[in-house]
Amino acid sequence: MDFKERKRQATGHDVERAVVIARLLYASPAWWGYASTSDKQRIEAFIRRGVRLGFYGTDDPTAQQLADAADETLFQAVRYREHHVLHHLLPDTISHRYTLRGPGDITLYLKQN
Repeated sequence: MDFKERKRQATGHDVERAVVIARLLYASPAWWGYASTSDKQRIEAFIRRGVRLGFYGTDDPTAQQLADAADETLFQAVRYREHHVLHHLLPDTISHRYTLRGPGDITLYLKQN
Protein backbone atom coordinates (compact mmCIF):
# COMPACT_ATOMS: atom_id res chain seq x y z
CA MET A 1 0.00 0.00 0.00
CA ASP A 2 1.58 3.26 -1.07
CA PHE A 3 1.32 6.65 0.60
CA LYS A 4 -1.41 8.01 -1.68
CA GLU A 5 -3.64 5.01 -1.07
CA ARG A 6 -3.23 5.31 2.71
CA LYS A 7 -3.97 9.02 2.45
CA ARG A 8 -7.17 8.30 0.49
CA GLN A 9 -8.31 5.78 3.12
CA ALA A 10 -7.64 8.19 5.98
CA THR A 11 -9.43 10.96 4.11
CA GLY A 12 -12.50 8.78 3.48
CA HIS A 13 -12.60 7.80 7.12
CA ASP A 14 -12.22 11.41 8.23
CA VAL A 15 -14.97 12.58 5.86
CA GLU A 16 -17.27 9.84 7.15
CA ARG A 17 -16.76 10.87 10.75
CA ALA A 18 -16.64 14.61 10.24
CA VAL A 19 -19.50 15.04 7.82
CA VAL A 20 -21.82 12.05 7.60
CA ILE A 21 -21.87 11.02 11.25
CA ALA A 22 -22.06 14.65 12.37
CA ARG A 23 -25.08 15.22 10.13
CA LEU A 24 -26.77 12.04 11.27
CA LEU A 25 -26.39 12.89 14.93
CA TYR A 26 -26.77 16.68 14.73
CA ALA A 27 -28.57 17.90 17.87
CA SER A 28 -29.03 14.31 19.01
CA PRO A 29 -29.55 15.30 22.66
CA ALA A 30 -32.76 17.01 21.55
CA TRP A 31 -34.27 14.26 19.41
CA TRP A 32 -32.59 10.93 20.28
CA GLY A 33 -35.01 10.16 23.11
CA TYR A 34 -37.99 10.75 20.83
CA ALA A 35 -36.67 8.65 17.94
CA SER A 36 -38.34 5.29 17.48
CA THR A 37 -36.43 2.04 17.68
CA SER A 38 -36.74 1.58 13.92
CA ASP A 39 -35.26 5.05 13.32
CA LYS A 40 -32.30 4.22 15.56
CA GLN A 41 -31.85 0.86 13.82
CA ARG A 42 -31.79 2.59 10.44
CA ILE A 43 -29.04 4.93 11.64
CA GLU A 44 -27.05 1.98 13.03
CA ALA A 45 -27.53 0.13 9.71
CA PHE A 46 -26.20 3.15 7.84
CA ILE A 47 -23.12 3.18 10.07
CA ARG A 48 -22.62 -0.58 9.58
CA ARG A 49 -22.74 0.00 5.84
CA GLY A 50 -19.99 2.59 6.26
CA VAL A 51 -17.96 -0.02 8.17
CA ARG A 52 -18.39 -2.57 5.35
CA LEU A 53 -17.27 0.00 2.79
CA GLY A 54 -14.26 0.94 4.92
CA PHE A 55 -15.29 4.52 5.67
CA TYR A 56 -15.95 3.89 9.35
CA GLY A 57 -13.78 1.79 11.64
CA THR A 58 -15.03 -1.30 13.44
CA ASP A 59 -13.64 0.06 16.72
CA ASP A 60 -15.36 3.43 16.32
CA PRO A 61 -18.36 4.14 18.57
CA THR A 62 -21.91 3.25 17.57
CA ALA A 63 -24.64 5.82 17.04
CA GLN A 64 -26.04 5.03 20.50
CA GLN A 65 -22.64 5.61 22.10
CA LEU A 66 -22.16 8.87 20.20
CA ALA A 67 -25.64 10.09 21.17
CA ASP A 68 -25.02 9.18 24.82
CA ALA A 69 -21.69 11.03 24.78
CA ALA A 70 -23.30 14.12 23.23
CA ASP A 71 -26.08 13.99 25.82
CA GLU A 72 -23.59 13.70 28.68
CA THR A 73 -21.50 16.56 27.29
CA LEU A 74 -24.56 18.80 27.06
CA PHE A 75 -25.69 17.93 30.58
CA GLN A 76 -22.24 18.62 32.04
CA ALA A 77 -22.11 21.97 30.24
CA VAL A 78 -25.54 22.94 31.56
CA ARG A 79 -24.75 21.74 35.07
CA TYR A 80 -21.37 23.38 35.60
CA ARG A 81 -21.66 26.60 33.59
CA GLU A 82 -23.84 29.06 35.45
CA HIS A 83 -24.28 31.26 32.37
CA HIS A 84 -25.50 28.44 30.12
CA VAL A 85 -28.89 29.26 28.63
CA LEU A 86 -30.42 26.08 30.14
CA HIS A 87 -28.77 26.29 33.58
CA HIS A 88 -31.74 28.05 35.19
CA LEU A 89 -33.94 25.03 34.42
CA LEU A 90 -32.01 22.80 36.81
CA PRO A 91 -33.23 22.46 40.38
CA ASP A 92 -31.29 24.23 43.12
CA THR A 93 -28.32 22.37 44.52
CA ILE A 94 -29.02 20.76 47.87
CA SER A 95 -26.13 20.60 50.29
CA HIS A 96 -26.27 17.98 53.05
CA ARG A 97 -24.06 18.04 56.09
CA TYR A 98 -23.92 14.63 57.64
CA THR A 99 -22.65 14.54 61.20
CA LEU A 100 -21.66 11.07 62.26
CA ARG A 101 -20.89 12.12 65.79
CA GLY A 102 -23.78 12.67 68.13
CA PRO A 103 -24.15 15.64 70.38
CA GLY A 104 -21.35 15.67 72.93
CA ASP A 105 -23.63 15.57 76.00
CA ILE A 106 -24.63 11.88 75.90
CA THR A 107 -23.37 9.79 78.80
CA LEU A 108 -23.10 6.03 78.51
CA TYR A 109 -23.58 4.00 81.69
CA LEU A 110 -22.18 0.56 82.36
CA LYS A 111 -24.74 -2.20 82.73
CA GLN A 112 -24.97 -3.40 86.31
CA ASN A 113 -26.07 -6.90 87.33
